Amino acid sequence: VQLQASGGGLVPAGGSLKLSCAASGFISDHYAIGWFRQAPGKGREGLACISRSGNRSYYADSVRGRSTISRDNAKDTMYLRMNSLKPEDTAIYYCAAKRLLVNCMDPNSYDYWGQGTQVTVSS
Repeated sequence: VQLQASGGGLVPAGGSLKLSCAASGFISDHYAIGWFRQAPGKGREGLACISRSGNRSYYADSVRGRSTISRDNAKDTMYLRMNSLKPEDTAIYYCAAKRLLVNCMDPNSYDYWGQGTQVTVSS
């Protein structure tokens, strides 16, 4: 089971990014997906999560209204688009997978993790 996050980079404040999470080694539509981030010296923060079919999604207050989580199960790929980026969004971003969507903002509830992709927002 592998998750590969990509799409990070250096962007100016106010810019946008679309992160991707490619799944391999398992049937992605059997798993709910979450996106998390971890800034230096801070814990892992839940940002958004999406159900196996994609019909339900949830967002943390920190990104609600400027982020969209989505998935394309035919491509075994999940996405997180973030707009209006701020310097405080600078972090390593991770995707994770688990069977059920319950408690989806809790990183300890996930079974599989990608390696992370760095997002740096310049002021």
